[in-house]
Amino acid sequence: MSKYVSLWEYVQKNGSPSFKLTFEEIEKIAGVPIDHSFLRYKKELTAYGYQVGKISMKEKTVIFNKINVI
Repeated sequence: MSKYVSLWEYVQKNGSPSFKLTFEEIEKIAGVPIDHSFLRYKKELTAYGYQVGKISMKEKTVIFNKINVI
């Protein structure tokens, strides 16, 4: 089980087409500190209907985008 599964479930339940979370919010939701491994785990999010958009190290935010299914 992924250490980010609670984050992926939160993102899925949000339902918005696109939204932004801060690193701090992500850490609270996931229950683990965000680290470099996030880049490896982010591909799991597609199973929840979303993908990771822009990751801003300057702003310390991540944009999540809903995957458009045709």
